[in-house]
Amino acid sequence: MAEPFAISEPAEAKDRIIMALDVASAESARQLVDELDDHISFFKVGYQLFVAEGMSFVRELIEKRDKRVFLDLKMDDVGETITLAVEEIAKHNVSLLTVHGNGATARAALKGRGSSSWPKILSLTLLTSLDTTDLRDLGLLGAHSQCKTLDEYVDWRAKQAILAKCDGLITAGGNVARLRSKYPDCLIITPGVRPEGSSTDDHKRPTTPYQAIAAGANYLVVGRPIRDAPQGERAEAAHRITEEIQAGLAARTNQQAA
Repeated sequence: MAEPFAISEPAEAKDRIIMALDVASAESARQLVDELDDHISFFKVGYQLFVAEGMSFVRELIEKRDKRVFLDLKMDDVGETITLAVEEIAKHNVSLLTVHGNGATARAALKGRGSSSWPKILSLTLLTSLDTTDLRDLGLLGAHSQCKTLDEYVDWRAKQAILAKCDGLITAGGNVARLRSKYPDCLIITPGVRPEGSSTDDHKRPTTPYQAIAAGANYLVVGRPIRDAPQGERAEAAHRITEEIQAGLAARTNQQAA
C-alpha cells in the first residue's frame, strides 16, 4: 500500500504527474493504470469514476496497486456533512482531497481529518474552464463586486484557503508564480495542463507542463493528452510530459540561482 511521502518534492519528475482517470468504469481505469504502471504513480479519481465505482476502487488503487490517489470531489456542503465525509476518507490513506467552498468548508474538512496528516486538503481557486467573462456573468467581478479582475478573485480565494489552514491550492498555471511568491510553502497543483501544440479542449486558461513547473507548481493534473493518445502510445505521451517537467525543474533551479 502506498505510504504517505514527502509530497511537496517528489524524488522523480514522473511522480509530479497526476493522471486523471476520467473514465466511466473501473475496468477502463484499470487498463489505463496497467498501461502507465511504470510511468505514473499518482492518479486522480474525480466525479465520473467516483460515482460509477465509489470508494472501493479508490481503496483498490491504494491498497492493492500501491498507487497514490488524489480524490477530486470539490466538496462543498453543510459543515457537518463535510466533516463526516472527510472522517471516512481519512481512513483510507488518500493523499489529496479537494474542497470548493469558503473558509468554513475548509475548516470542516480539516476537522474531519482530525489528528491524521492525510489527506492533504486542497482548495480550488477557480476552475480552468472559467475566465473573466464567466466571472462577470456570475456576478463575481464588476463595479459592485469585491474583486475587479480575475487575478484579484483568485488571490482572494487563495487567501481564504491559506487562512483556513488548507495544505494547498488548485490553480491554473497562469496564477502559479504569483501565488508561489505569496505562499512559498504552499502545495500547488495545476490542472488544465496541455503539452505544447496540443488541443486546449474546454480549458480557457491552460498551461504547458514546462510553464507550470518552472513557475513553481508541485504537481500537474493531466488527463486527455495521455488518455486520448492511441493505445500503446500513452506511456510515450506520459514520458514526453515528464521531459517537459524536467526542463521546467531545471529552469526553476536556474531562476533561483540567478
